[in-house]
Amino acid sequence: MTHPPTLRKPTEGRTIAVVGDIYRFLATGDETDGKYAMFEAIVPPGGGPPPHIHSREEESFFILEGEITFMVGDQRIVATAGTFANMPVGSLHSFKNTTDKSARMIISVAPAGLEKMFLEVGQPVKLGDAPPPPSKAEIEKLLAVAPKYGVEIKVPGH
Repeated sequence: MTHPPTLRKPTEGRTIAVVGDIYRFLATGDETDGKYAMFEAIVPPGGGPPPHIHSREEESFFILEGEITFMVGDQRIVATAGTFANMPVGSLHSFKNTTDKSARMIISVAPAGLEKMFLEVGQPVKLGDAPPPPSKAEIEKLLAVAPKYGVEIKVPGH
């Protein structure tokens, strides 16, 4: 199975808000024969997911603007523009924007599939819109859907 080349201009790509962050899809599994998915993430101050483990995919991050603090197991790593990080399958990790400015990064997952979880949980938004704050309903939906995608979320009190 082959697919046509994919080209996304800076204003193109399906854009969704997921629990307070904004993701613009650059490549989905449908466009890469399932090999990988890639998206641009805009993480506002205070944004980022709780600690979690992927059982299926490697996840990598490349910081374009701003600063993101990664937690990998017990290790805390502050990453600035130009920093690359890869999380192997099975590693407990999270990231958070602890600054007062939005951060932007490219996230890729291999193989693809995780993007379907974001599309299932997220709300469509226009590129440039501020993400709505995460609602309790959205968080509960993410917690309910994540196991179907092989993701274990470690939320305090759950």
